[in-house]
Amino acid sequence: MPTSPDDAVRSGPRTLLRLEGAVGFCALTAAYPWSGHSWWLFGALFFVPDLSMLTYLVNTRVGAAGYNAAHTFIGPGLLGGAGFLLGSPLLPWSAVIWAAHIGFDRMIGYGLKYSSGFGYTHLGTLGATNSAPESRSRIRFCRA
Repeated sequence: MPTSPDDAVRSGPRTLLRLEGAVGFCALTAAYPWSGHSWWLFGALFFVPDLSMLTYLVNTRVGAAGYNAAHTFIGPGLLGGAGFLLGSPLLPWSAVIWAAHIGFDRMIGYGLKYSSGFGYTHLGTLGATNSAPESRSRIRFCRA
């Protein structure tokens, strides 16, 4: 099981994942007005998934699991589906807000976490340049 930044997605695929997050964030945010709910609700619920960071108070393994549980599209998909099945006007749109949050996080480079620490994500190490070791090697090799 991958546990380090060396296992992160690199280069073109990382860029595509971040663009995918941006498109999701923008599309879901643009769709929200059709809900008929107010923007204050959007703002109030947008950062609720980040409460999962409190699980890092236990340890990094539990923190990564808690954060990842709140930052995959499984939760919003289940919540939206339950809302449609129950005929709830609020639950599907809450799922849209949740999914928009996940898209936003992906767009800015916050990926799913590894248990080795909060900064180690599937999109690379937070705050690092994230250049692939193999490309650095190639550059050195070409200069040699």
